[in-house]
Amino acid sequence: MNILIFGPNGSGKGTQGAIIQKKYGISHVESGAIFRKNIGAGTELGKKAKAYIDRGDLVPDDITIPMILDRLKEDDCKKGWLLDGFPRNVVQAETLHKALKAADIKLDFVVEISLDRKIARDRIMGRRLCVNDNNHPNHVFIDAIKPAEKDGKQVCRVCGGELKTRADDQDETAIGKRHDIYYDTNTGTMAAVNHFKKIPGTKVITIDGAPPIGEVSEKLMKQLA
Repeated sequence: MNILIFGPNGSGKGTQGAIIQKKYGISHVESGAIFRKNIGAGTELGKKAKAYIDRGDLVPDDITIPMILDRLKEDDCKKGWLLDGFPRNVVQAETLHKALKAADIKLDFVVEISLDRKIARDRIMGRRLCVNDNNHPNHVFIDAIKPAEKDGKQVCRVCGGELKTRADDQDETAIGKRHDIYYDTNTGTMAAVNHFKKIPGTKVITIDGAPPIGEVSEKLMKQLA
């Protein structure tokens, strides 16, 4: 089973992707990891990509797409793959679609985790990390996992430990820039999603990312079955 997965930061895309990967035993293919692997291995494409990255420029699609196709052809992807983090805009979507078709690689599903932009922002900014265990869920905007209070301070709802925040979770400007790209229906990531929706025969699954994780994954698995 070959799957493309989309979702804004804060939508739970990573969590749902991990659930899909585990259930179907497919490989998680993430665009950033592909760049790091090619650059680290000193491949020809990696050298070309590094030259752009070192200048602070975006790596052109004619370098990125072949990297991704090479990755999708590796042995661990023969049972299927979940491509995450690419495409990010409509041009990349069009190019990837043509490349997959030319390489005779079937795309079985496109999964879109849909979420209101404000909710997505609040989910990111509301995350709190327990210093004792990062797996203890604490979130100031989600009633079911709100932190506890002790001596007027918020503490971990599971163990009572101290809570901290990630700096990038609190950078509203940076979050806004990432979301500007994702929610752009003209040329951005949403335009890429809409491109796949227009392709005859493409199975696009759109799931509301607002409910709890278990409810979202249950609905998603029913449609992937």
